[in-house]
Amino acid sequence: MAARKRNESDEMRSHYDFSGGVRGKYAARYAEGANVVVLAPDVAEVFPDSIAVNEALRTLVRISGNTVRAKKPRPRRSRE
Repeated sequence: MAARKRNESDEMRSHYDFSGGVRGKYAARYAEGANVVVLAPDVAEVFPDSIAVNEALRTLVRISGNTVRAKKPRPRRSRE
């Protein structure tokens, strides 16, 4: 793989200031696992935060009477 040439766009712009940043602030939360779901703008207007979204989804699951179950992997058949 050829090394990429560095150019001006690779450099940090001078107006960015990370002096107040905390290294690894969200590392533990990310390590737990991250599922990102992007809501449509009209749906996002209804829910103020992730707690509200999760409660609505839990209610929907209870109403539907269904539970989410992981599918068991099917054993592979050997090809001979």
